[in-house]
Amino acid sequence: MIPTPSSPARLQLNPPTRVTVAGTPVHRNTVKTWYREIGLGLRQIRKGIAGGHSPDRGQQFDRIGELTNLYDRQGNPVFSVDTKAKEFLGHLYRKGRIYGTAALQAFDHDFPSWADGKLIPHGIYDIRRNVGHINLGLSHDTSEFAADSLRWYWSRIGRQCYPEATSILLLCDCGGSNAANRHLFKYYLQRLSQSTGLPIRVAHLPSYCSKYTPIERRFFAHVGRACSGRLFDSLATVVDLMRQTSTRTGLRATVNVIRRAYETGQKITDEMKSRLNLIYDEVLPKWNYTTSL
Repeated sequence: MIPTPSSPARLQLNPPTRVTVAGTPVHRNTVKTWYREIGLGLRQIRKGIAGGHSPDRGQQFDRIGELTNLYDRQGNPVFSVDTKAKEFLGHLYRKGRIYGTAALQAFDHDFPSWADGKLIPHGIYDIRRNVGHINLGLSHDTSEFAADSLRWYWSRIGRQCYPEATSILLLCDCGGSNAANRHLFKYYLQRLSQSTGLPIRVAHLPSYCSKYTPIERRFFAHVGRACSGRLFDSLATVVDLMRQTSTRTGLRATVNVIRRAYETGQKITDEMKSRLNLIYDEVLPKWNYTTSL
């Protein structure tokens, strides 16, 4: 008979087992097999409880699908953009395992003050071409930095890939430097639009849905895999590791470093607001708008 303890807290995988103590020796692998048969195993905490719900969630996802299909038919680019979690340079511990003859050595504490600097990875994922790009900032994640990241990418890469483009569609989440309610983001985005001569259409994912952005699932997940278990001991190391991001389905990555320093706490002025000239959609205008040239 398979032993079924009444409480999970009483389960023990290490010998001697209760059966062995009772006079019937049994191997620990046999006990593991029993546990698997009744569905017991080590479990990690899962982030499965929604932090909130947006009543317009379904309608906005339908709208994003319509816009994506429209831009695809027109041959215009669709970019999913977001900022990856901040990283520290130096010999600080990072999760993951790699093959090697010896373990890499890191500090026994992860104090930010022991780092040699910090990195702000802003990503741009081209959905049609299945290509990702990361601009590594060295100061702060601000709306101006996000706009500059897009500016660098379009002038060096995007324009060459879409020479006939008449508009750009950006898919963003609702928070961070590209938040839907940040006038600064809209201001710097409109300046970018005027400098490129292209209207930029923005569609924000609904609130509490940032994990569903295409860049998170199709690009950042693979960047994390390429860097897993490696020390970010220098900027050159980080750039090299991220450039190695690839998949069997053809995903590739490019990396650039933006060395400009960005100040936090910037407030939008009345003069800056007066320069805003956005066209808001009739469908959920809080999440859908286009910069006007």
